[in-house]
Amino acid sequence: MKGLLVVLLAALPSVTFAQETLNSGNTAWILTATALVLFMTIPGLSFFYAGIVRSKNVLSVLMQCFAITCMVSILWLMYAYSLAFGGEGNNWIGDLSKVFMAGVGEDSIKKGIPETVFSMFQLTFAIITPALIVGAFAERMKFSAMLLFTAIWVTLVYAPITHWVWGGGWLEQMGLLDFAGGTVVHITAGVAALVAAIVMGKRHGFPQTAMPPHNLTITVAGAGMLWVGWFGFNAGSALAANGDAGMAMMVTHISASAGAMAWMIAEWIRYGKPSVLGIVTGMVAGLGTITPASGFVGPAGALIIGATAGFVCFSATSFFKRVLKIDDSLDVFPVHGVGGILGTLLVGIFASTELGIFSGQGFAKDVSSMAQQLGIQFVGVISTVVYTAVLTFIILKVVDVIIGLRVTKEQEIEGLDIVLHEERGYII
Repeated sequence: MKGLLVVLLAALPSVTFAQETLNSGNTAWILTATALVLFMTIPGLSFFYAGIVRSKNVLSVLMQCFAITCMVSILWLMYAYSLAFGGEGNNWIGDLSKVFMAGVGEDSIKKGIPETVFSMFQLTFAIITPALIVGAFAERMKFSAMLLFTAIWVTLVYAPITHWVWGGGWLEQMGLLDFAGGTVVHITAGVAALVAAIVMGKRHGFPQTAMPPHNLTITVAGAGMLWVGWFGFNAGSALAANGDAGMAMMVTHISASAGAMAWMIAEWIRYGKPSVLGIVTGMVAGLGTITPASGFVGPAGALIIGATAGFVCFSATSFFKRVLKIDDSLDVFPVHGVGGILGTLLVGIFASTELGIFSGQGFAKDVSSMAQQLGIQFVGVISTVVYTAVLTFIILKVVDVIIGLRVTKEQEIEGLDIVLHEERGYII
């Protein structure tokens, strides 16, 4: 009897204290996805933006994206990861239990993969989000102001909203559907871009002086890198090599294609000719809009979402630039902000199983549950928009008081490459 008791006690820890086990296949996929998402910023977004600005500012944009990558990585290690994903169960923000990756070792497992891999994957999202905002104030913000703004913004805007949606916060508890970053990435970046464009003011000469892209070849190359990298962005957000990842990859591609075609057609009808810049911008609109929905909708639904994104974001771009005269230099809000809002709302519809061929993955089985989910999505959109707008405005004003936001008119005319970095992108 005594021997039997010893055997039972010896077996007890393995039953009572079972640990989450590592899945090597999922780990391999998320390692790959992490590299793909980093590839989106360096060099994808960097090239995409650099080709659109004027030649005298090409290096400044590349420098900003590169510096953001480095700085945000350090902040993520120091405390931002802990604020975003520490303190599960906290409604508003994480805690400081994981500062400097405390407790995150080789054997730490999170969601079936090493926590180091999970943290690295999420870091690439934290990098590209403020890098997107660069497009709003391109060609006129001081490099020092950009660094200070980004550091504060990642701390006070990105980390808390990430916790709300993915870190166990109140929106996740409410049931918000955001598979890969409609709220966390695209709405935050888009709204921050709009606020920054308004606070910064217009570039000298806008809109009277034409400011065409200086090298669309670079832009198209960057767009292609974004498209490929986005498979890691969306399919990787399944955090597993499974059917969710496969469906997310497929709908991402379909939406990008539909967005590109829709923008091209809209531009062709309105201006008589389709442009290269238009078709690649439509592709980005399709990618941004499908992002929150990518793990929840089906291919036919993605076709509708992408096509809608192309037409709606094209119209928004024209409205903000030509009607409101807001100088969001590289159309960050009309593409990413509007796209993120649109996609976050549409997932509440196309995740339904009751739409025939357009059905999704079963999160809304009838009209009543669809309406309820749409209400949750609306709350997520409004709360993200309001919080981001207010905090971004305050941060910009504080930075302006401390070091000033803009270069002088003379410096802007000369170009930021020479003024801020004493270098030229091209030998004249």
